[in-house]
Amino acid sequence: MGYAKRPSASAPAVKTAAAPSSPAPSAKESADASIWKMQLGGGKKATKMSRVEVLLFTSELADLIEAGMTLGQALQALASQGEEGSGQRFVCQDLCDRIIRGETFSDACAHHPQTFEPLFPNMIRAAEASGAMVEVLRRLGEHYETYDNMRGKIKSALSYPVIVLIFGIVAVIAALVWIIPKFQTVFASMGATLPLPTRILIGLSDALIHHGWIMAIALVAAVWWFKKWKQTPSGRLKVDGWKLKAPLVKGIVAAGAYSSLAYTLKTLLANGVNVLQALKIAEETCGNAVIGAALAEARKRVTDGTSISGPLASSKVFPRMMTDMLAVGEQAGDMASSLEHIGKRYQKDMDRNITTFTNALEPILIVAIAGIVGFIAISILMAVFQVSSTLG
Repeated sequence: MGYAKRPSASAPAVKTAAAPSSPAPSAKESADASIWKMQLGGGKKATKMSRVEVLLFTSELADLIEAGMTLGQALQALASQGEEGSGQRFVCQDLCDRIIRGETFSDACAHHPQTFEPLFPNMIRAAEASGAMVEVLRRLGEHYETYDNMRGKIKSALSYPVIVLIFGIVAVIAALVWIIPKFQTVFASMGATLPLPTRILIGLSDALIHHGWIMAIALVAAVWWFKKWKQTPSGRLKVDGWKLKAPLVKGIVAAGAYSSLAYTLKTLLANGVNVLQALKIAEETCGNAVIGAALAEARKRVTDGTSISGPLASSKVFPRMMTDMLAVGEQAGDMASSLEHIGKRYQKDMDRNITTFTNALEPILIVAIAGIVGFIAISILMAVFQVSSTLG
């Protein structure tokens, strides 16, 4: 956001010493947060920022600090710009208050895990140690923008097939509930023996009409159980492993995960975060339990002096090309450059896989829905022909 010339201020008030991880907020800090929420209009107001708001916050904060404002002044300006009761206003004001009380910016950000993922405070901690706050904020903004672009492409690829699937399911249910019973009444009045497909169709219609509520409850219970099971360590491992192996889906999920991982590691290593800490942050932010487990195992082996590429290759989770490019970067002493090439390479793969997925899924769904509708139509026509021949 553009800010006109402001009175020149002293250098940004950012602590330059690396700070250890902050402890859990005290009772006083929790009370201060509660008071601030009440000032915003009660505890029902937003207390976190969305990913898009974090992206804008990062870019605007970099602009303000570069213009000569201190960190506290910049945060206060951003807080005043937030709408009444917005997450931006609450988070920015709380960050400002914590900095005034003597906390570092990285520790203040760590008190908002729902807004800032572990990557953010650790990058800020590296910026405080190196004094390159504006540069780090710019790189964080680029990271969030790249990640959001990837998620947007995946969502746009899934939107049309999901709409087609929903309309197909609604059409089939409407046919079973309203259309088939009318034909059933006509066929029953004629007393003809119906073909097997028609009897199956009528049985499905009767089951949906008389026991639909039981089916709905069972479906809701199954979805609820699956969500709960997916949140367990074993369930998440199974589901994430399936995502990396499922036809059509694996190309998008795997390429997106590898690209995001490469960009995250590149951003961390380029800003002075050590390899072990970078692997730990990447493990927490990768979003896939299988890849996270492989990174955790690699981190254990790196402590013994092994390179990153070796443990990642032995995990059998990462593709050979990715680990080979990492090995080249390690030998050349330029890991950040190799990771950037890996990120671009798999981002292109993800774009290509999204196109393939979209092109393949649309005809598959159309054929499936057409098959179901065709079965309904053929079953009715067979019954009509059977009744006509009986009457004849």
